[in-house]
Amino acid sequence: MRFPMPWRALCVALGLLFAAVTQAAQPVRLSLIIDDLGHDPERDRRVLALPGPVALAILPDAPHATSLARDAHRAGRTVMLHMPMAPADGAFAWLPNQPPFVWLERLEAALREVPHASGLNNHMGSRMTADDAAMQVLMPELQRRHLFFVDSRTTPKTVAAANAQRIALASLSRDLFLDHDSRPEAVAAAFQRGLDIARREGSVVMIGHPHASTLAVLERELPKLAAQGIDWIDVPPMIALRGNQAMPAHGRNGQYQ
Repeated sequence: MRFPMPWRALCVALGLLFAAVTQAAQPVRLSLIIDDLGHDPERDRRVLALPGPVALAILPDAPHATSLARDAHRAGRTVMLHMPMAPADGAFAWLPNQPPFVWLERLEAALREVPHASGLNNHMGSRMTADDAAMQVLMPELQRRHLFFVDSRTTPKTVAAANAQRIALASLSRDLFLDHDSRPEAVAAAFQRGLDIARREGSVVMIGHPHASTLAVLERELPKLAAQGIDWIDVPPMIALRGNQAMPAHGRNGQYQ
């Protein structure tokens, strides 16, 4: 059937309107992790005061690690162990050429310093998360302990998420760092890029750090999320939502590469 030109224009307009309404109806979700916590009580308190389900990734060798983990747990926040890995150093760090029993001893010791941790992400770690043998030790141990894993993706050579996916360990990968550039305008621009990812892909996992500039942007922008149609959800629900599948930036057909 051929429609007169006005009807064809109307049909096109209605189709565009339907597509816009359908797109707007799709849930858009965001999860936020703040790394490197436990060093500065004032900034740690600002993170705890953020108005939503921020996950706190706490360094085991930070002086206030244990007290912050307990405070965060009491506040109902997700506590994560921010596990040092080479090129990070220190008493808890996973380093190349260590025997697996040393890695596991260091993990055990780090978890004692960060009580109530329900998951782990790597602090630095570009050497270790690219080490297939090390990740084949880590992921089954996290599964045994009923802990989830978030790949901070500090290197494009990471095999961490792929190893987690291979054994069906509850896991996520970071989509965006908020503050590679910690200038206020750069953090604000990165936050908006994260929202663009969420609108395009349906969800985004952001990682930030307790810089004064980052916290100021988050304190200003996070209360606006609901009005923008963004649902801020905790890390465990995001793991369930993504179902251990890789996002397009991290793999193909849901498989990490």
